[in-house]
Amino acid sequence: MTELLLREVIVEGRLVDVRASDGTITTVGPRLEPRPGETIIDGRRGALVPGLHDHHIHLLALAAAQRSVSVGPAVTPDAAAFAGVLAAADRSLPRGAWLRAVGYHESIAGPLTRWRIDDIVRDRPVRVQHRTGIEWVLNSRGVELTGLDVEAPGPSGAADWTGDIPAITDPVVGVERDAQGRPTGRLRGLDRWLRDRLPRERPPDLAAVGARLSRLGVTGVTDATPVDRLEDLAPLAEAAASGRLPQRTVVTGGPSLATAEMPSPLARGPVKLVIADHALPSLEDLVGWVRAAHEQDRPVAVHCVTRTALALTVAALDAGGAIIGDRIEHGSVVPPELRRLVASLGLIVVTQPNFVAERGDRYLAEVDADDQPHLYPCRSLLDAGIGVGGGTDAPFGDPDPWLAIRAAVERRTAGGAPLGLREAVSPERALALFLTPPDDPGGEVRRVRPGAPADLCLLDASLSLVLEEPSSDHVALTVHAGVPHGR
Repeated sequence: MTELLLREVIVEGRLVDVRASDGTITTVGPRLEPRPGETIIDGRRGALVPGLHDHHIHLLALAAAQRSVSVGPAVTPDAAAFAGVLAAADRSLPRGAWLRAVGYHESIAGPLTRWRIDDIVRDRPVRVQHRTGIEWVLNSRGVELTGLDVEAPGPSGAADWTGDIPAITDPVVGVERDAQGRPTGRLRGLDRWLRDRLPRERPPDLAAVGARLSRLGVTGVTDATPVDRLEDLAPLAEAAASGRLPQRTVVTGGPSLATAEMPSPLARGPVKLVIADHALPSLEDLVGWVRAAHEQDRPVAVHCVTRTALALTVAALDAGGAIIGDRIEHGSVVPPELRRLVASLGLIVVTQPNFVAERGDRYLAEVDADDQPHLYPCRSLLDAGIGVGGGTDAPFGDPDPWLAIRAAVERRTAGGAPLGLREAVSPERALALFLTPPDDPGGEVRRVRPGAPADLCLLDASLSLVLEEPSSDHVALTVHAGVPHGR
């Protein structure tokens, strides 16, 4: 049994002590008497809030990204910088090892192909992931080793695969080929095919992910990866059971896992449905997926990043019958006419305001002007009575929820330009996006009170002071099930 006493912390404006026993808060009150064997933490009059919950994250991808070379626009803003980073990584790796790079975007040096990578690294296999996570580009050595030039998995063609407007362009699944029928090295929606042809890698370092999230005050996550095999969840279950991943973890899984029981201690969340705008499912098929999930008493979480995807999703949920907990993931574009329908169906939206700061300058340059006011909305959804939860979409966004909180308040791009200022919310409301329950992202904010799980975030100052400039630097201590994890 774990016993914890947090002395002199500010809870909802009151200076109190908080006692937790065996992972549950038992007492909140002033000047509690210490007990033998208790772990005592001096809160130094900092605010104590429930631990943050990231309602949309990809844990295994985040673990993989931490051992990859970052080539996002912030790190490699142009072709020369991109080439320099890849060349340096090539020199640092043992002979024959794969070079894995993540975060590439066309704004760096245009569309990437095998031959462009060959000009930088030819003798080592290389794979570069688009920052949306839906596309890989292999160099010629990688094409050779995976057999991509011999075996063509799935449909292929020369469709326009550039960009991720407004936020994530969904895949044309398959292999891109040039006019001569040669694979360009670009493949989409084929992660499993690629993984099965790569050398076996060491297990993902989920302990590092868990520690990183703890430093940010995150005590819970919802993994939104639409996996289709229970075995894909085994690393998460093992890490959670061992304590290497201390966060309470909810998992989704794709339609093939609609009837599955998730491996303990993972909690079963909604069924993840992905609407691919370049290969839209029929309304009949989508209604069937929704009903199959609902028959198992599971809501659905539908990936929607365009008006078209959202319109189709709303139509399917209207036809199939929405249930409590059905949610829209991303809600990248929610114009007024669709907002009213989302509200009428009682749907929740899990949004990523961090993309306003991270990608906003490109949105302003490339997104249709009619869509710009409705990108990653928040205030208009809340005003319409729609429940809203917050996620980071890490590693495709920064995993720091405090950056998302700040972006929801400021609605400014990295370059300082305003983007959807009417969607800005108060700092308190922005924080609340990450304080709602795991199974109800749009619900009531969790509170520090007796009977609640002792999943807590201790800040180094009053909440009002911290929210003047939201930052994870203010996280002094994170408590998982009554066990403190320091920075």
